[in-house]
Amino acid sequence: MSVAAADINHAASEQILRRLGVSVGIGALIVMALESPEVINQVRQSLTVWSIVQVALAFAMFVPLALTAWRGPFDRIRPVAAGAAVCFLLAAAMNPLIYTETMRGTFASWPYRAAVLGVLAAALAWPVPVAVGYAAILTAVTTASNAVVVPESSTASVVGDYTRALGLTALFLWCVAYARSVAERVDRETGQERATAAALAASAAAERERARFAGLIHDAVLSTLLDAARTTRATPRLRAQAADTLGQLDMAAVATVPDRLDATAAVASLRDAVHAVCPDIEVTAAPPRGAELAVPTETVHVLGAALAEAVRNSVRHAGADARRAVTVTIGAGGIRVVLRDDGAGFDPARVPADRMGVAVSIRGRMSRLAGGAAFVESSPGQGTTVTLVWGSDG
Repeated sequence: MSVAAADINHAASEQILRRLGVSVGIGALIVMALESPEVINQVRQSLTVWSIVQVALAFAMFVPLALTAWRGPFDRIRPVAAGAAVCFLLAAAMNPLIYTETMRGTFASWPYRAAVLGVLAAALAWPVPVAVGYAAILTAVTTASNAVVVPESSTASVVGDYTRALGLTALFLWCVAYARSVAERVDRETGQERATAAALAASAAAERERARFAGLIHDAVLSTLLDAARTTRATPRLRAQAADTLGQLDMAAVATVPDRLDATAAVASLRDAVHAVCPDIEVTAAPPRGAELAVPTETVHVLGAALAEAVRNSVRHAGADARRAVTVTIGAGGIRVVLRDDGAGFDPARVPADRMGVAVSIRGRMSRLAGGAAFVESSPGQGTTVTLVWGSDG
């Protein structure tokens, strides 16, 4: 079993156990109040210290149960409930030792009438099989003691009393056991959902990291190698490009906490990305509109990488005489970057699917950015316009 699967949240189980504990504790006080006339009448038949001890033993633990379930430590609820169940069983077992006969006209001794309280406490304290065994024992004890102290008991009445008590206690036991099983199932499913969500998040993070490195390899490493293959000598521009590529590879291994950039810093970063590919392109920044926008650093990096790839494609394919310009517009709602050239142009529909430049390094990269999108407009002989947009979520 994995650590994630084993680390199951118990919020639902704790909540239902606390509510049931409070309910059973308060219910015991209500039952005691309702049964107090009968209890007093029966205690008068044998008013001794032991008869008072018996009543206290049967009911006293239900008050701590209610208080513990309400505000006490969660891991103390079951032990307190177990104490209440055991005390009630002992009190019921004392009945034949204290009473020789209860008042005539009553059909049951008070432990028999209140036996469901002990079963409810047992249902809170122990697993279902143990609670069922306790219910069977308590029902047998209360029925037997009832037959001893109630006048004119017969075999038929004993069987009827046992069947009645067992059916009633089984009903309450089933209700508590079902509520606890539902809460435990909710906790298991919640733990499984969290584990699944964590696995999906880890997979998505790994996929983003693979995509980032794939883009870096294509945009920087392969582009540098391609430019090196197309020339017969090392030019200053090629040396600078190679040094920049090595720097990007070094930085890719360093994990940094995402920060935010203001409009000026964001424009400067985008301008650096353009000039790293082609220093001759003019980058114009429109004055910021509306409130100042703080742009996540990762967003600026993605925009810069996609823009650099667009510039790289333009330099390679638009033609030596093509004119290029980049416009950056930053407003309160986001960023819009436009690269235009008046070069040869192309038909976007005829670009092969395996060409990574447009599909992966521009459109794919921007689509993975939350709030990002890329649009490429071109036609043969009419130049190309690449638009990158990112919208802030506020």
